[in-house]
Amino acid sequence: MIAIVGRPNVGKSTLFNRIARQRLAIVEDTPGVTRDRLYTTAKWLDREFLLIDTGGITDERDTIQMQIRKQVEIALEEADVLIMVVDGREPLTTSDYQVAELLRKTKKPVVLTVNKIDNFDTYYDSEIYSLGLGEPILISAEHGKNIGDLLDAALAHCPEETEESDTDRIRVTFVGRPNVGKSSLVNALLGEERVIVSNIPGTTRDAIDTPITIDGTDYLLVDTAGIRRKSKVEAAVEYYSVLRALKAVERSDVVVLVLDATEKIAEQDLRIAGIIKEAGKACIILVNKWDLVEKDSRTADEYVKEIRDALDFLDFAPVLFVSAKTGQRLGKLPQTINEVMNYYTMRVPPNRLNEVISDAIMLHNPPSHKGRLFKIYYTAQVKVKPPTFRFTVNDPEGFHFSYQRYLENKLREYFIFKGTPIRFTTKVNKKES
Repeated sequence: MIAIVGRPNVGKSTLFNRIARQRLAIVEDTPGVTRDRLYTTAKWLDREFLLIDTGGITDERDTIQMQIRKQVEIALEEADVLIMVVDGREPLTTSDYQVAELLRKTKKPVVLTVNKIDNFDTYYDSEIYSLGLGEPILISAEHGKNIGDLLDAALAHCPEETEESDTDRIRVTFVGRPNVGKSSLVNALLGEERVIVSNIPGTTRDAIDTPITIDGTDYLLVDTAGIRRKSKVEAAVEYYSVLRALKAVERSDVVVLVLDATEKIAEQDLRIAGIIKEAGKACIILVNKWDLVEKDSRTADEYVKEIRDALDFLDFAPVLFVSAKTGQRLGKLPQTINEVMNYYTMRVPPNRLNEVISDAIMLHNPPSHKGRLFKIYYTAQVKVKPPTFRFTVNDPEGFHFSYQRYLENKLREYFIFKGTPIRFTTKVNKKES
C-alpha cells in the first residue's frame, strides 16, 4: 500500500491519476480539493499495489482541515510506503516542512518526489535536502515523465504482494442527496471513522472504496458525494463529484439509495432513483435518521406508501428504516444486501421459466398490434446482473409496454426477484420474418 502525501496543490491527485491510468481523483487548481482518502488498485510491471490519494496538509486549524489531517494520519498508518510530493516550481513552504516532519515520525519508508519539473537536467535546489528525506526523484505528473523511476523506488520498499482478489466481493454503493447520512452509515458499518462526517452538505467529494467482511461475506462499500440538482452544480469540483457518483453506480452490484426520514422525498431523490433504475442495478432503499422521527404504529407503513407512490419504478426495492447514529436496525442491511444480490444473480431453470410464461399467456392473451396477433414462442434467460430475458416473438413492435409489465409481475410472483430490476429483449422468429 502506497500513500501520496503533501501540502495542497502540489499535484498529488494528478500523480494519483497518472499512476492509476484513469481520472479517479479530482484535479482542480484549488487547495483542499481532495479531502478523503481515495483508494485504487494500480499496477507497475509485474506488481499490483493499493494506491492512496490524500488531502493536502496545511497549518490551518478549521474543522475541515482538522478532519483532513486526521484522514491523512489514518492513511499514513495504513500505508507501507509514503510518497511525499513537493512543487518544484515554488520554494518550500512551512507546510512542506510540517508534512516532512509528520512523515519522519511514522518511521516508514518515504520517497521524496519533486513534481512539475520540465527540464530534469537544469533543475537543482539544495533546499530540498533540508527536508531530511534523502535524494529526491524529479517527475512531471502532468506529462508522465519519470513516473517509472518513482514507482521502482516506492515498490522497492513494499513487501511482496499476496494473492487476493476482490472479484468475489459484493460491491455496495451508497448514493443520495447531500447530508442524508451516507458517510455516517458507512462508518457505522465499519466501526471506524473511515469517511469524513460533517453536517456541511458536500463534505464527501470522491467515491471512496472500503473492503469489509461481515459474517464471512466480503463487501466493498463505496461512499459517494451527494448528488445535487444540475442547477446547483456550479463549481467544477462539484460536477466531478456528481460524475464520480454516477460512475460508482455503474460499477456497483447493489446500490443503497439513502433517504432522510426527517425530510419529504424530493425531486432530486427521484432523479437519483432513476439513475439506479437506468443502470439496471440491484437496489435497497434505506431511510436514515429514523431515530429522529416521532412514530406511532402507522408511521412506517405511511412512509413506505409515500416512497412507493413517489418511486413507483423502484417498487422491487426493499425499504429499511435505520439510524446510523444509534445503529438501530442497521444489522439488517448486510442480510438484505445478500438477499437482493442472490436475486440479482439468479438464473431461472428454462423449463420452469417457459411454464410460467405459458401460464401467464393463457390467463391473459397479448393484445394484437395493427390487426396482427402478437405471439411469444419461447423465453430464455440470457443474462444476470440484472436478470435479462429474451422473448422469441413474431413482431417485436407488438410487445406492448403494458403486457411487458404484466409478464414482469408474473415472473416476480413466482420467482420474487426482490431488489433487482428485470430486463426484457426480443428476438424475431425467423419463420415469421
